[in-house]
Amino acid sequence: MESSKVILYPSPGIGHLVSMVELGKLIHTHHPSLSVIILIIPAPFETGSTDKYINTVSATTPSITFHHLPAIALPPDFSSEFIDLAFGIPELYNPVVHNTLVAISQKSSIKAVILDFFSNATFQVSQSLNLPTYYFYTSGASGLCSFLHLPTIHKTTSKSIKDLNIFFNIPGVPPIHSSYMPTPMFYRESNSYKNFIKTANNMAKSSGFIANSFSELEERAVQTLRDGKCITDGPTPPVYFLGPLIASGTQVDPNENECLKWLKTQPSKSVVFLCFGSMGVFKKEQLKEIAVGLERSGQRFLWVVRNPPSDDENESSSGGKEFELDDILPEGFLTRTRDKGLVVKNWAPQPAILSHESVGGFVSHCGWNSSLEAVVSGVPMVAWPLYAEQKMNRVYLVEEIKVALWLTMSADGFVAADAVQETVRQLMDGEEGRAVRERILDMSVKAKAAVEDGGSSRVDFLKLSQSWTGQ
Repeated sequence: MESSKVILYPSPGIGHLVSMVELGKLIHTHHPSLSVIILIIPAPFETGSTDKYINTVSATTPSITFHHLPAIALPPDFSSEFIDLAFGIPELYNPVVHNTLVAISQKSSIKAVILDFFSNATFQVSQSLNLPTYYFYTSGASGLCSFLHLPTIHKTTSKSIKDLNIFFNIPGVPPIHSSYMPTPMFYRESNSYKNFIKTANNMAKSSGFIANSFSELEERAVQTLRDGKCITDGPTPPVYFLGPLIASGTQVDPNENECLKWLKTQPSKSVVFLCFGSMGVFKKEQLKEIAVGLERSGQRFLWVVRNPPSDDENESSSGGKEFELDDILPEGFLTRTRDKGLVVKNWAPQPAILSHESVGGFVSHCGWNSSLEAVVSGVPMVAWPLYAEQKMNRVYLVEEIKVALWLTMSADGFVAADAVQETVRQLMDGEEGRAVRERILDMSVKAKAAVEDGGSSRVDFLKLSQSWTGQ
């Protein structure tokens, strides 16, 4: 009997890869007869610690095969902008992916191809081979409402988003100010803008969408998508909410890790955790404001600090480089706060920390994976968006889902020490903090129920996989 395969094609960044791998694990757990192949393209940009992660998954889940595509030299005139690379490299790889899919289909039956939205160029390949093609949207239902509505915004406006200064009334979500849209969308004539529009149009022609959320978390957005109100000029394909798809925190030894050992010594729900994702790098001035605000707040804290960018414009600086905390934080800060705080460099085991009994709050960049980890762990957030779609996520998390507090920042994103002090204190001790804590604890229970037998995400998964297995 020929084997059945599902092909996953993530964007290579760690944030996109992890949730796609979790989807692969879900498929294999419930349908061991389906083999999962994940296509990996070499990326000419920083992807986070993907090699180590892939090796770990390969060792622990041998049923998932990572198929590494060969390196291709980029044309000399290829844009070095991150979004242009993220969309453009899959396009360069189309001939390779075409041949790979043909080779796989000669020995096996390909039941589905699941694309990250950055892998959009491959839609034409899978369509030409008549393969059922789905899009995996790594964010939630609210984000998907906004993404699918982009072609409508494009048709009903004539200026670049940068020049609009209006609120978009997108079905299913609160009004979104034009300045909160991702910066790669700002210029109507840019490649990145055109790629987002093209992707949204292709998604409308696909076999369906998969989103990393669960229906109880984003009820209004989920219903709006199911009712087909975000795509205004045609039918909406089926939508499946399979989340939360997040990595577990079990890979870290609590007796070995510095953060977890320190947390063991702290009172229940007393620590605010500050962590800003794999690309969350602040300048020295901002780090100093955070430090002053934390110290003044009087709260216990665990803070992950990455190497700030160099003041010299010509010198590249990576958030992961070696540096001394004393060189970038206020003089005496570490000594004065050592009884209440712990500052670690570059990395901390975030899922394990968020699920720790001592953690009572999370200052986050509003990346969707981090937000879901907080929801599952029942830890309320302060929303501090930095890049990509995070300003939009802040609106959903604060105004719609009500699991985070808004943080006052200047137009260029700078946050003063007073704002850090007040918002952290409000989160941990204030009335608004209590309200978001109660809300997120309720959502935590619902998140766990969604993925159990009979839960909303499990039901959606069985509907999705029915056509692949005939069961």
